[in-house]
Amino acid sequence: MKQNSEIVEDKTEKSEYVTLTIDGVEVKARKGTPLLEVARQIGVEIPTLCYYSFVSPYGSCRLCSVEITTKSGRNRIVTSCNYPAEDGLKVETKSEKVLMVRKGVLELLLARCPKVVRVKNLAREYGVTESTLWMSDPDEDCILCGLCVRACKELVGVSAINFAMRGVKREITAPYHKFSDDCIGCGVCALVCPTGSRKIRQHTYATIAPLKGPKDESLGVNMDMFSVNSLRDLDSFVKALVATGLKSGLFDSAVLIKRKTGFAAEAVIMENADDVLNSELAKSVRMKAVSTFMAAIEQGKRKIAFIGLPCQVRAIRKIEQTLQKEIPDLEITLIGLFCLQSFNPKKLEEKINSLFKVDAKQVENVSIQDGKFIVQAKGKEQVVALEKLNDAIENGCVYCSDFPAFFADVAVGTQGSKPGSVTVIVRTDKGQRLLETVKFTRDVAQKDDVMRLSDFKKNRAKEHTAPILKEIYAQRSKKVE
Repeated sequence: MKQNSEIVEDKTEKSEYVTLTIDGVEVKARKGTPLLEVARQIGVEIPTLCYYSFVSPYGSCRLCSVEITTKSGRNRIVTSCNYPAEDGLKVETKSEKVLMVRKGVLELLLARCPKVVRVKNLAREYGVTESTLWMSDPDEDCILCGLCVRACKELVGVSAINFAMRGVKREITAPYHKFSDDCIGCGVCALVCPTGSRKIRQHTYATIAPLKGPKDESLGVNMDMFSVNSLRDLDSFVKALVATGLKSGLFDSAVLIKRKTGFAAEAVIMENADDVLNSELAKSVRMKAVSTFMAAIEQGKRKIAFIGLPCQVRAIRKIEQTLQKEIPDLEITLIGLFCLQSFNPKKLEEKINSLFKVDAKQVENVSIQDGKFIVQAKGKEQVVALEKLNDAIENGCVYCSDFPAFFADVAVGTQGSKPGSVTVIVRTDKGQRLLETVKFTRDVAQKDDVMRLSDFKKNRAKEHTAPILKEIYAQRSKKVE
């Protein structure tokens, strides 16, 4: 442990710093810094299961409890993860009171999660080998720390899971114990979970069985890849696939994201091919679709086509895998749209109005090609660099590594083809059967273009998860002296 350490983060006014002592060592720290962070910076390790610097502190596990004495002489136990550094504070991290509190907390945690290795190891460090308290479920693996809830809300901006119920029935789940309408399958909740709880995976899409078949690291499983040289735009080609499937009896319904006015959109169930052909797909915005898809199943639909972004396709594929035993005749065909990022509808409308001086309701069509966002409105085409729309991108997109819709039966997009053509990746036999129902002229797709964008999105996700993983691994490798 460093002696008489001084923390200097950057050049600031002296009044923003306070002086306190931790285990007898005088420390200067920025006012308001959590005591846990100040202690770490001078080499004092305090145990915790629910704290990381990249989400707001909550103090739920209570393991980081320390004893403080304020300037006025008040003495008490507080959680160091959310108690701010203040002038004249005296902090004890290993006093008799503190050790007693931590032992009590660990006995409670061990009673709740007796088989969780990380809890058992921490308890052993404090001399707790077994709990004398009542054990309601020996297989329980969630300590209700709320890390997954905070990460989903604050990092991903989704809030797919949250606390439910009270008292001994308190739990973390998706709303109403149903498949989440908001989860994008990024896996951040699973990354931060201190116990590896299976509960957060029950109605979300962080874990999913991969498709079977020959696999390319950048393109995923693919049986065939080509360009459709038909002078059709992406919207028309996808609708033609679905409409033909409905007419031939391959599908009994289709769930798609239909554009309304501006960039507002909604998930709808369609059974008529003409309705599909006369609709306009919303390809750039992420809308809730799972509840609509589940409604189709509840209506007795069993041969369903689904068109959506990679995160939506992942969700439906997980649902299909989950329901296989319960509904053995359920046959879903997934058409995935290439996606570098999706946009928040309201923010995108504001950006379009600002950049193009066009009301979103007047926009006839949008497309993304070669790093450009193309808008057609009032019979004119306007173009802007895609990066100028960064402020309108959904938060969670930076954690998603799926550009070419890895879990689709057929993945399509404009990237990798010349203007007016569509790139097609066939991933499964179902996808192959669907394409056999439509006549088109094949051309060679520029595979490298698609691979480059796929690698870019993967690397972007790695860059954003790297600091999270670094802190997680560092914290889990430390032992308290």
